[in-house]
Amino acid sequence: MADQSTQSITVAAPPADVMAVIADFPSYPEWVAAAKRVDVLEAGSEGRARRVHFVLDAGAVKDDYVLEYTWEGDRRVSWHLVQGQMQKRQEGSYALAETAPGSTEVTYTIAIDLSIPMLGMIKRKAEKVILDTALKELKKRVEG
Repeated sequence: MADQSTQSITVAAPPADVMAVIADFPSYPEWVAAAKRVDVLEAGSEGRARRVHFVLDAGAVKDDYVLEYTWEGDRRVSWHLVQGQMQKRQEGSYALAETAPGSTEVTYTIAIDLSIPMLGMIKRKAEKVILDTALKELKKRVEG
């Protein structure tokens, strides 16, 4: 497995509320700055998305890709890349742990391999920016 990056943040909300925001893919363009379009292609048996199509535009990085999700209640969601233009692999997860009543630690882990070569140091820095931005945007959306 390639290098992966992990980062955590505490959100002032119970895990179910945090996971509800994570699972609401059609709303991503409202709060995820780089998400220009997000479409659920296929729903899973538990009513949450199984396959999701993303169109991202983060300035220098633009991509069009499909992820497949696996849900473990309100505790964890993981995903992997099904198809992409810029990426040849993406594996990630959000793990949620209630740290106190009404407080959740969200741990985001991601590993990305791009179709174009990129120095490891630059790749890790890009992953850190992705993690940091995603967690801050999620916290802001949940805490409102």
